[in-house]
Amino acid sequence: MKQIELYENGIYAVWRICDNLQVQLLHFSAQAFRESEMPQEGFYTMEVQVTGENCEPERNGIRHAVTSAGWRLQYLRHTDERNENGRRITFYMQEPVMGLQARQVYQFYDGVQTVRAWAELENIGSRDLGIEYVSSFALTGVERGGLSAPEDKMRVWIPHNTWCREAQWKSYSFPEVGLTSSQIRQRQHSATALAVGNTGTWSTKSYLPMGYLENTETGAALLWQIENNGSWHWEIGDQTGYYYLLLSGPTESDNHWWKSLKPGEQFVSVPVAVSAVNGSFSQAVGEMTKYRRRIRRSHPDHVKVSVIFNDYMNCLFADPTTEKERKLIDTAAELGCEYFVVDGGWYSSGYWWDSVGEWKESRERFPNGLVEVMDYIRSKGMIPGLWLELEVMGIHSPMVAQVKPDWFFTRHGKAVQERSRYQLDFRNPEVIRYMDATIDRLIQEYGVGYFKIDYNIEAGVGTEADADSFGDGLLSHNRAYLRWLESIMDRYPDLVIENCSSGGLRMDYAMLARYPLQSTSDQEDYIYTASIAANAPSAVTPEQAGVWSYPLADSTEEQTAFNMVNAMLMRIHQSGRPDVIAPACRKLIQEGIACYKQLRMDVPHFLPFWPIGLSALGDEWISLGMETEKRIFLAVWRCNSKTGTISLPVPQWKGKPVKASCFYPQSLPAKCEWNREQGSLSAVLPASVSARIFVLERLDAEDDA
Repeated sequence: MKQIELYENGIYAVWRICDNLQVQLLHFSAQAFRESEMPQEGFYTMEVQVTGENCEPERNGIRHAVTSAGWRLQYLRHTDERNENGRRITFYMQEPVMGLQARQVYQFYDGVQTVRAWAELENIGSRDLGIEYVSSFALTGVERGGLSAPEDKMRVWIPHNTWCREAQWKSYSFPEVGLTSSQIRQRQHSATALAVGNTGTWSTKSYLPMGYLENTETGAALLWQIENNGSWHWEIGDQTGYYYLLLSGPTESDNHWWKSLKPGEQFVSVPVAVSAVNGSFSQAVGEMTKYRRRIRRSHPDHVKVSVIFNDYMNCLFADPTTEKERKLIDTAAELGCEYFVVDGGWYSSGYWWDSVGEWKESRERFPNGLVEVMDYIRSKGMIPGLWLELEVMGIHSPMVAQVKPDWFFTRHGKAVQERSRYQLDFRNPEVIRYMDATIDRLIQEYGVGYFKIDYNIEAGVGTEADADSFGDGLLSHNRAYLRWLESIMDRYPDLVIENCSSGGLRMDYAMLARYPLQSTSDQEDYIYTASIAANAPSAVTPEQAGVWSYPLADSTEEQTAFNMVNAMLMRIHQSGRPDVIAPACRKLIQEGIACYKQLRMDVPHFLPFWPIGLSALGDEWISLGMETEKRIFLAVWRCNSKTGTISLPVPQWKGKPVKASCFYPQSLPAKCEWNREQGSLSAVLPASVSARIFVLERLDAEDDA
């Protein structure tokens, strides 16, 4: 028996090589491994289910624990090396009966309390192997530590996410999600598990691909994300007297995914990331934020964090014309915007939903062509942008008659239709050539420097074309789309591309490791937008999180300021009707953009925290903090609260000399006071619906004196 222990970037990890050569992951935590009683069974490093192989007696129900190949994997060797990111541990294992080799990889990142993990399978045998499930990360004993029973100390946070209600985290005790310890105490096992996942092309239509698990007695916590732009799955269940956590991409029983691994073939699972902290949700998100910045491709927009005007939300609503655009372009330039995006509708004179796919402008809307509008945007010192929805083709698009049937997803011999669109298959080289030509044409003819790429359908479980299963076709398509996206970014490294899927319905870090920018929601109500925006940094780095600011034509000054505060600690997507709004309100928009340009050098370094907790739709008070070494910005929203005073805990600066002031807006009333002993900011917002941004600045000792 051999034990491997390490402490890396604040994470303690312990593996054991058993006498029977099983590899066990005994411990993964920000707290040291102090257990005196060592588990003798289970704690598998990887779970793999192969078709036709017996499900072990201890595996019941729909759970993915104690898989046939997983428990038979035997240790061959392991490597412990360093690369450009940090330390990498790889375990090489082999299933002795079928000829399946497996590698479990753990990539650490220097200075980041987060590990990226994935599995690699290789068929070295002589027969095909059907893969039904493979974990990317498996950890047993997640409830260990402390004296209380799991139902008294363990809580799991689930990030509910859907159209116009994105990033709504809810915290549950184990019993509230059906996890009880009666079986645990008797060393029995359940026939079920808490399972959270997604099936289909909208990766975050019901949940973010994340979760958070905390031991309220010891303070140990895990935050994870699954990095796939399609189907994914995670579960918590019990086995051999302990609770386990499994993270994976698609599975057969949950997502219609099945892979035939032929002799000599390899399969790499969906990567996942796990942050281990000894503290709060905010601390965990901080570590995940650092990790997200490390894994994404670099882009100048992450540093420039430019101000974007988009003509859609509570503005033109996909009804553009040359005349309408000119007025908005003039106003956007006066406000200080740096990009101007023409959103939907530019390609059709009337109803456009089911005819998209050709991507040529409507001469009825633009008599002198779209180039006239693009040139006018540039003449005002802004970079022009366009809305596209490239992954679909309307059923009445003139392009449908010109392309082959294999351009589209198919199931049961029929092209998949959803909301009057076909889903394009990005594994098809002809589709790729058409998309490349479309992007090239729009950039070369119109000088477009920004694309908002939207995606407004859910194409379902996948496609049968050239695939072992519907889910296999979907995963292959997902990965092909990412390769295409990378090729576009390689050709046009300064091009800004916004990821939008009816707002935040593909808010995952398979996409966001490539896309510079994310639309966080299409919520039209500015008060609800505040709740979504406040939680958005849990899912997206602040410099990638685009938030609408869209004051209406009849907005009051307080409503205008509220809209601006929604976006100012992340990325401003300005819209609404600033061209016809009252002059005093227009000045508030202009002031907000000017203030943003003063703070935006900090945005790429912001670490988020939530002084009064994460927001829920309908909360009377909402707050989001963004921390740097010297400054903390606090966005505060009062949403019909009867009282106008709020105390905002900032415990990380407790006892520190701090200067507190209202950063935006300075023309509307507000009060704030720093309480050094308590480590909190008291704020007063007079209006029942209002919002402010306060700034806390650390003082040097001589300044404090």
